[in-house]
Amino acid sequence: MSLQAADPIDVSALPEGYRRGSAGFRRLTLALFAAGLATFTALYCVQALLPPLAHDFRLSPASASLAVSVATAALAIGVIPLTALSEALGRTPVMTVSLFAAAVFGIATAFSPTFEVLLVLRGMQGLALAGLQAVAMSYIAEEVDRRSLGFAMGLYVAGNGVGGMAGRLVAGLLVDVASWRVALGVVGVIALLCSVVFRLAIPPSVRFSPRPFRPRVLGSAIGRSFSDSGLIRLYGVGFLLMGCFVTVYNYLGFRLLGPHFHLSQTMVGLIFVVYLAGSTASTVAGRLVDRFGRPRLLWVMAVITLVGLALMVPNNVVAVVIGLVVTTAGFFAAHSVASGWVGARSATLRAQGAAVYLFCYYLGSSVGGSLGGLTYGSDGWTGVSVYAAALVAGGLVIALTLRSLVPLRARRA
Repeated sequence: MSLQAADPIDVSALPEGYRRGSAGFRRLTLALFAAGLATFTALYCVQALLPPLAHDFRLSPASASLAVSVATAALAIGVIPLTALSEALGRTPVMTVSLFAAAVFGIATAFSPTFEVLLVLRGMQGLALAGLQAVAMSYIAEEVDRRSLGFAMGLYVAGNGVGGMAGRLVAGLLVDVASWRVALGVVGVIALLCSVVFRLAIPPSVRFSPRPFRPRVLGSAIGRSFSDSGLIRLYGVGFLLMGCFVTVYNYLGFRLLGPHFHLSQTMVGLIFVVYLAGSTASTVAGRLVDRFGRPRLLWVMAVITLVGLALMVPNNVVAVVIGLVVTTAGFFAAHSVASGWVGARSATLRAQGAAVYLFCYYLGSSVGGSLGGLTYGSDGWTGVSVYAAALVAGGLVIALTLRSLVPLRARRA
């Protein structure tokens, strides 16, 4: 996924990629698991804190959700330029600086005197995290042997899932016994420790060659990302599914704390343990991709996500938990399949597909999550369910069209 399309790399002359079972592969997956853990712990811990933030700053649920949307919007904006920066400076340096900077900004949010200051710091944190998210998939695609790529991508997404669970769980538990400020501070320290693990474990790039930054070449690589209908459809899937997923997690806490449930903040935080279903599902999906192929799996995972949304409709905590497990598993499996597909297809085109996919993915988080707040404010959880199901249905339709997508190699033969 190089920016320098005019100078193709002789892949046969490069060192062999890391294979599953090797020491280098174990170090790589450990480092990227820690990176995913740090990223999603920092990025989405605020979802568990939206009700207390809304109370303390006298905000509506939709306004409080800006603490999530601002960070994901900044991440989306930073993905493409930071991908370009990594072409010149190297993958591992950019990822390392990004992780440590994000941890520092995360700790700083705990001392925010106003909601506006908190939003600025969250925006800076999201921009910093863009460096990791922009580069990680490119690093995996470059350094991992193609036969182990699906499994490696699944483990990376699994780290994202554990991070999302840990951030919400820790924040939910601490806000009951202390405050949202303590919760943000502790999550920031966790992200800092994960950054240290990443720096110690990450193996150096052996299949990467630095290239000078060339704006025209960058524009050409991005343009090729939009020249392929398959990539465009995968971008749409990521945008729509992420919009659904973030909406569910943004406003579920308000629902469970309110009428029909009256759960404590600690209990709401414990429910977020179901996020582990995402880690399991993404790992399993990575293995299934290597065996059955992406076109067969993507639409099935979208259907599973729809089933999960339907299960969450009744005002019954058991039904909500089961539905949340199914929704989370379906979403993470679909994301693992789609992101790996984008990486493989854009590598063939020598396009910046991974960066554009992440831009659309996090734009879906920001835009979709904010619009979801309007539906929650007007129609409660019923509005959220209809809105989220509509997003997934759109993703499902697109996924079905991808079943007949011709592989680029076959099409060019």
